[in-house]
Amino acid sequence: MTFVSKNLKGILLCLLIAVPSWFLGKAFPVIGGAVIAILAGMVVTLFWKDKGGFAGGIKFTSKKILQWAVVLLGFGMDLGVVLETGKQSLPIIVSTIAASLIVAYVLHRAMKIPGNISVLVGVGSSICGGSAIAATAPVIKAHDDEVAQAISIIFFFNVVAAIVFPAFGNAIGFDTASGEAFGIFAGTAVNDTSSVTACASTWDSMFGLGSATLDKAVTVKLTRTLAIIPITLILALWRTRKEEKEDGGSVSIRSIFPFFILYFILASVITTVAVSMGADVSIFNPVKELSKFFIVMAMAAIGLNTDLIKLIKTGGKPLVMGLACWAGITGVSLLMQHLLGIW
Repeated sequence: MTFVSKNLKGILLCLLIAVPSWFLGKAFPVIGGAVIAILAGMVVTLFWKDKGGFAGGIKFTSKKILQWAVVLLGFGMDLGVVLETGKQSLPIIVSTIAASLIVAYVLHRAMKIPGNISVLVGVGSSICGGSAIAATAPVIKAHDDEVAQAISIIFFFNVVAAIVFPAFGNAIGFDTASGEAFGIFAGTAVNDTSSVTACASTWDSMFGLGSATLDKAVTVKLTRTLAIIPITLILALWRTRKEEKEDGGSVSIRSIFPFFILYFILASVITTVAVSMGADVSIFNPVKELSKFFIVMAMAAIGLNTDLIKLIKTGGKPLVMGLACWAGITGVSLLMQHLLGIW
């Protein structure tokens, strides 16, 4: 069976769900196209269990196109600018990532939450929401329903943060004459880029700061995104060791190495070199948009492979984990800003 005959119908179905989800995500950025697509896919699956000839393309979209999305994400990163601007926030970023991963691990052991869900929620909360989950899922061989559950949890706390954090920041005394402190807070304590943007833009609007807070928050967020690289490589090594113990022999790291992460790094390097040679970074905007669209498309596929009823029944403990990770990140971000004299 050729690739086209095996996969085309499923890919087109995912595309059909992704297009309206993409535009709805633009209209409602706090929710985002990825969440809309995954919910749409789950609703379709409520009424259509046997996907038949569509199954191959749905699986291809949820696995391969998801990896392509991560690779293309690299074209949005000028490493020079990100690293230079991110120096100030790096201690906060490292601390918040560590806090989320530690909380996720402790609750995984204490509450007997499945390993893959724990990893996805911990990584998604600490790094960059859906993008981090997209990069991590293939490495740990997460099932689509696990990815859907993690995305849903991250989405919930994203929305809460985007709505609550501006008023919270004002209440605890962030400087309203500058967007620096709140920008760093939004960039480190909010998960997904869309919610970071919404949260920072609200602060700018509240205090007439133009785009100062937004610029700071997005740069910090991009610096966080770089953590995808070491996290996925460490998880690949961990999985190798785990499979060696389970199989009683050696497992080749090459067979499970996340090569798409190397292509992500290569894409970032290409962008960095091009910008350093005088190219306008905006030339990469179409590729960045394609990356985001591929994530929406992959989320549609994941939704089509997810049992919504089962997701709701099993979602209690992972939701508690998401809350604990979010609270830990928020607290550590504020503590580190205070210690560094930013707030």
